[in-house]
Amino acid sequence: MGKIKAKNPIVEMNGDEMTRIIWDMIKQKLILKHLDLNLIEFDLGMESREATGDQITIDAAKAIGEIGVGVKCATITPDDDRVREFKLTKQWKSPNGTIRNILKGTIFRKPIMVKNIKPFVRTWKRPIVIGRHAFGDLYRSVEYRVSEPGRTDLKFTPASNPDEPVRVKMFDFQSPGIIMGMHNTDESIRIFAKNCIAYAIDQKMDLWFSVKDTISKTYHARFRDIFAEEYEAEKEQFSELGIEYRFLLIDDAVAQIMKKDGGVVWALRNYDGDVMSDMVAAGFGSLGMMTSVLVSPTGAFEYEAAHGTVKRHYHQHQKGYGTSTNSVASIFAWTGALRKRGELDSTPELMDFADKLEEAVIENIEQGIATKDLLPLMEPQPSEHQTTEGFIDHVAAKLEEKLAG
Repeated sequence: MGKIKAKNPIVEMNGDEMTRIIWDMIKQKLILKHLDLNLIEFDLGMESREATGDQITIDAAKAIGEIGVGVKCATITPDDDRVREFKLTKQWKSPNGTIRNILKGTIFRKPIMVKNIKPFVRTWKRPIVIGRHAFGDLYRSVEYRVSEPGRTDLKFTPASNPDEPVRVKMFDFQSPGIIMGMHNTDESIRIFAKNCIAYAIDQKMDLWFSVKDTISKTYHARFRDIFAEEYEAEKEQFSELGIEYRFLLIDDAVAQIMKKDGGVVWALRNYDGDVMSDMVAAGFGSLGMMTSVLVSPTGAFEYEAAHGTVKRHYHQHQKGYGTSTNSVASIFAWTGALRKRGELDSTPELMDFADKLEEAVIENIEQGIATKDLLPLMEPQPSEHQTTEGFIDHVAAKLEEKLAG
């Protein structure tokens, strides 16, 4: 059979450590063997970011905006230890954060459900999707270490009247401490609200939004009010579909989500979404069984695995030891990008390929073929696990069957 050809390019971003090893296996064994793709490649590995002063991350984000679809391998966000390990000139920012801020999009994370992995939260029967605001807040905050007594203010200088800045007192320091300033924009919040509402309508799922507006009566309350305005414009569609929008205090939402059966898109601010997406992933079984897509208001999409670079397994791999690393989320990053490329280009055969590849993954797991991390979650528990490459080989074999069939 000839290869399936994609009409337009996909931006491909390579990453770090064990996920970089997995990425190459997926490309060679599952993707390029069957598809004729024009991949616009960017190496976002730590060494490449250091060599380019992180410009390569910025260039990759801009390319996604222009081309419309990107797929990304997991990458390192360096801390002090990583700076020493890689001999970096500075602690480069999170590549994911940089891409999010440039594309100004919303991240949606959804669990990959299989019949023989039961959620740890026994009430969860349907997926819970986390809609994470992907702009500003903690991820673009400004911080300062206070070393002596003094006063700190918030200061805003109006463009219309720069000679009369507005000052709001924050705190009088009597001893050393710390300061953080965060920001957001009405435009970004409104885009977030529109994206979440559109996603809930598309998926025919209830939509929740949660902040702490009883404490943050300006910052959080602005999110609340904009969501209310955007919902008001679409509430008839919600009614027609039999779905609802709910605003909840975040502590109330955390308590209620544990008792709900699922079937909800939970919209959260940037940091809250970062934390709760991991909680939901663990509740359903594993971060390795979680899809992640960044949706830009300009119509660009970036797909990635929700987990990190699996440093411990990489060190084992470097020493020549075998590993059993879960590749499911990385495979689903590729299938998400391929399906979206096919959808945007009206290439149904590309969409069908993505469906078949996902089916091959799920059917293998449901037949007891899985990596070591999934075995304790499976019922019944298989007697043996697959190696990293062994699992991908099983997926490749089942994919061949489906394509031939």
